[in-house]
Parts: sequence; C-alpha cells; structure tokens
Amino acid sequence: MPIRILIADDHAVVRQGLRMFLGTDAELEIIGEARDGAEAVEKARLLKPDVILMDLLMPVMDGISAISAIRREMPETEVVALTSVLEDKSIVEAVRAGAIGYLLKDTEANELRKSIKAAAAGQVQLSHQVAARLMRELNTPVKSPETLTMRELDVLKMLAQGKSNKEISQFMNIGEQTVKTHVSHILDKLGVPSRTQAALLAVRMGLISTLE
Repeated sequence: MPIRILIADDHAVVRQGLRMFLGTDAELEIIGEARDGAEAVEKARLLKPDVILMDLLMPVMDGISAISAIRREMPETEVVALTSVLEDKSIVEAVRAGAIGYLLKDTEANELRKSIKAAAAGQVQLSHQVAARLMRELNTPVKSPETLTMRELDVLKMLAQGKSNKEISQFMNIGEQTVKTHVSHILDKLGVPSRTQAALLAVRMGLISTLE
C-alpha cells in the first residue's frame, strides 16, 4: 500500500509543486491538500493520512497549533514540518507539538521523499545540528526510566537509534503492531507527543549517548 500524504500549505504553487514531484513515486499517494491549519485538522480527521507535510506559517490556524491538535486526536498520523523558517524557536515548538521531522522547503526532492518514507515507518531523523538545538532548548522534565518496562526501554533505545518499526519488530521478533503499541505506551509514560521527543529524552536519561 502506498503512503497516504496530506499537504498543508497556504501557497497553491507549493502544493502543486509537491504534488507534481511526489506523484512520480509509486510508493507515495497524495490524498488531499489544505490551505491553512484548521483545514489541515479537518482533512486529517476525514482522510486519516499516514503522513502530513505541514507548513508552519499559515492563516486561520498556524502549523504548530495544527500539529498539536492532530497529534492529540490522531497519534497514528505522523507530521513532518516543511517550512522556510530555520530558527531554534520554530524547531522546538514544532517538535514539542509532535512533529517527527523538520525540513526546509529547499530540501531536495529525493531527500523529501526519503524523509516521508522514514516518517511513515516511524523513524526519527534529525540532523546533528537540529538535534543539538533541541537538546539545548527543550526543557521537558526527565522521567525516570524505571517507569518503563524492560521491553519498552529496549524499544525506546532502538527508536532513538533511528530504527524503523519494521527493523525493531525484526530485531525483537515481535509484530509491527506490537511495536506501535509499545511506542504508544512509551509516549504516554514519558508524557510526550512524539517519537522525536521520546528519542531526545532517551539521550537525556542516558539510555544512549547521542541520537544516531
């Protein structure tokens, strides 16, 4: 099954461009577009996409608010921030809201396709530069790793190492749906909305030395 994508951007030319070059990949399917954050939330409820490409600066409802609303209501949907803004505040707010990735609009087409597929597979992918900014700026209280079971700790470590759901399931000899269930429990116990924040907490808890 192709990865089902919703594009949220207030500029028609951007939506058309994304639809054009993402449409050349048989593994990706554009199922809808939204012109603002509020419409993105409505379309997400209706279409249940696998991945949403979310601009941050939009009318009616901004992308950060939309990401937060979508992650609360539809935790199975991953959101990748796609923006022209590269500043610490925007990165931190997007990840805190629940974005699994953060990309600039000048990202190469092949890199964007790769990032979408990684997001759909549950892979946390952050550049060292972005990860360093997040580690410096995020002030999420560190929960004790004792709140997690041994199995959940193992899943969290592999998640932070950039492993996909499929890779984790193969390594642990469990089903992908079971991996997703473990991840859901991890997010609940750590009190974070996204795999990205869970991965950052894994570093702060000393479970791994650095994001890979």
